[in-house]
Amino acid sequence: MIPNITRGSRMSGLMLYLASTDTDKTKNAHTDPHLVAGDAAIMAWYDDGVLDKEDAMAIAKHLDQPRKAFGVEVLQKDFRWDPVKKERVPNGHKHADVWHCSLSLRAEEGALTDQQWGDIANDFVDAMGFTEASGKAQCRWVAINHGTSENGNHHIHIAVSLVREDGTKASTHGDYKRAQQTCRELETKYGLEELSSVHATRGYDRAEKATAIRDEREMHRASISRKVRACATASVTEAEFVRRARDTGLLVRPRYAKNTTDVITGYAAAERPKPGQKPVWFGGSSLASDLGLGQLRQHWADTPQGATEAAAEWNAAARNKRKVHKTGPERSTPSADVWVEYTRNATALADELRKIPRDDHATWAKAAREVSGAFAAWSYRLEPTPGPLAATAAELSRTAQLRAPRQHGKPVALPSIAGTAMLFMAASSKNKTAAQTALMVQLINTAFAVYEMHAQSGRAREAQRLRSVVENQLAPFTATMPKPVLVGGGQKPELPVQPRAVDIARRGLAPIRPGSVIPTTPTPATPAKTHQPSRGTGPGLDR
Repeated sequence: MIPNITRGSRMSGLMLYLASTDTDKTKNAHTDPHLVAGDAAIMAWYDDGVLDKEDAMAIAKHLDQPRKAFGVEVLQKDFRWDPVKKERVPNGHKHADVWHCSLSLRAEEGALTDQQWGDIANDFVDAMGFTEASGKAQCRWVAINHGTSENGNHHIHIAVSLVREDGTKASTHGDYKRAQQTCRELETKYGLEELSSVHATRGYDRAEKATAIRDEREMHRASISRKVRACATASVTEAEFVRRARDTGLLVRPRYAKNTTDVITGYAAAERPKPGQKPVWFGGSSLASDLGLGQLRQHWADTPQGATEAAAEWNAAARNKRKVHKTGPERSTPSADVWVEYTRNATALADELRKIPRDDHATWAKAAREVSGAFAAWSYRLEPTPGPLAATAAELSRTAQLRAPRQHGKPVALPSIAGTAMLFMAASSKNKTAAQTALMVQLINTAFAVYEMHAQSGRAREAQRLRSVVENQLAPFTATMPKPVLVGGGQKPELPVQPRAVDIARRGLAPIRPGSVIPTTPTPATPAKTHQPSRGTGPGLDR
């Protein structure tokens, strides 16, 4: 169940919107808006009949009565966009006495009865501190059922006046976090699908999807985030990341610290637009929670020289000038031996992950990030339009995004496969190769380990999504891969090449067997000694 909170100052406007069935005035078609819960007076006056305009105005008047009677003002900090500073700046305060929250189910969950929604709404406002259950005077409130949205999500809307019956103001401090926690508790209580309290992905505006469908293309946000993820995973330094992003056709621009042009605090990226069109920009953090510049920098060395080189590349990108460094690692072609080295690392990672405690979320997120980046880079190299590789990258990226990363500490040391993204980005041909097949076997093994972790942790939704993408999309793709062959004349195989990737994908991510190798007690794993590519294979190939 997903909560979405907004604030306003016109209770009558909100109620007219919630009761309207005019499709020209509402974002979603409201077929039969009706009450499912509310304060005692509201429920005594109204039944579950369809609300009309007159009902909406009467309910709004009732909800707003304490505020008007006591003459109380509820204010909220306001901000405006400064086009010169290119940031949000304080703009005084605005009236915000109306608290509005929608509670929505995923389309796959179906619909709830009015009785169920009523019980959920009552429990929700109690937990949010708006009723007498808080030990204070109650707020007046109402819950309205809209039925099913155009996306198939059954949902209700809750409207609350933030002025209590005795004229005091209700606190909304921490309401976003408290709403999320309350929804997790209500999911358990009412047997709803339990969303993860650990992982969280960025949503998208409904208009984004509608525009993409109209233009018969992928959403910009999805395409940009995949390219950014591939470039970030493949890069050893921030400067290299900027160059790689530009090489993929992305426009990137930095966000500077105040009054500086050499201190970069963030970035935005956009697809290069068609002639006559304007670019659509997305901040790094709005693409994914692990793609903000602060998060990306945790995986790169922090040195004065590196910061200087990065600032130079950012400034060149901002002015659409040529790249400062033209012979970076992204220009190198890795040798065949490097593929073997990273395939060995991927093998070791898949084995080591099965020894990592399920609740070591930081370590699992780091591993998922690297594997997702590898699939994203592979998709960029092989897929003219988003296909199974892009879908696998997107699904694994969900595990890479933690809701509160600071709460989970640092990941333990494990074999790194970040360099696999570099290999795919640097591949000299768009054709599939036997070396890719050998590496794919181990990447799928790693994805399987992530699936096992979710299944063992009781996150059925995440496990099922990952299983579905591997079985239904990745398996047909692996059938088109060539068989692994020896690398170099006369050499012995560096790695076992059976089973083939297609066999792993098609076997189905089977239910966990009794005696799973994932430990039940959280004991730190001992990092395995893994082979790293030698520095003699070319500049920047060390990972």
